[in-house]
Amino acid sequence: MEYVNPEGLRLDGRRPMEMRQLRAEIGVVSKADGSAVFEMGNTKVIAAVYGPREVQNRSQQMNDQALVRCEYSMANFSTGDRMRKPKGDRRSTEISLVIRQTMEACILTHLMPRSQIDIFVQVLQADGGTRSACINAATLALADAGIPMRDLVTSCSAGFLNGTPLLDLNYVEDSAGGPDVTVGILPKLDKVTLLQMDAKLAMDTFENVMQLATEGCKAVATYIREILLEHTKQLEFRRGL
Repeated sequence: MEYVNPEGLRLDGRRPMEMRQLRAEIGVVSKADGSAVFEMGNTKVIAAVYGPREVQNRSQQMNDQALVRCEYSMANFSTGDRMRKPKGDRRSTEISLVIRQTMEACILTHLMPRSQIDIFVQVLQADGGTRSACINAATLALADAGIPMRDLVTSCSAGFLNGTPLLDLNYVEDSAGGPDVTVGILPKLDKVTLLQMDAKLAMDTFENVMQLATEGCKAVATYIREILLEHTKQLEFRRGL
């Protein structure tokens, strides 16, 4: 199958180095301390953050830092499949762990000892790049909750199909079986907090794909900052500042 046509366009009409449209909204769950919806093309994710609050299980309490917990799930209607996935299946557990570790790298946990922060992420619509969208949604929700962070953590994926590096893969491209690199970075600190790859790549090709994914992360960071700034202006307006 041809994923990039002779005119240099992908199946959904994008250029190889073009991201899908981003859309985000903050404060979508009224009961949560922080929440956000994040969309990357047709992939749509909602995240809610509760905390910092008292640790529910005292045996897990840490005296020098906060306990970060994360739960990832997919809504049964998020894909076209009619199969119901059992809660706590292997993939969900693995992605929950990936999101938690990525978030722990940016949260200043030492400022909130003997407390816990719960991050809930649910995929409402899946069309490739779900873990990147989850990380971006969680970052916005943490910022909305006022959780202190070293930096925003943003994520994006890139792949290599038909000899061409492609940014921000959709489901069809993701399912093609080519190499796929998911990257998470702290953009201001220029540090990588997540790197996952599910196939082998030649070193020079890997560097190109990795660089492309990193550029995508930086574009997401710019967008998230704009959303946060806009949200702050709205709050100021409501309070008459």
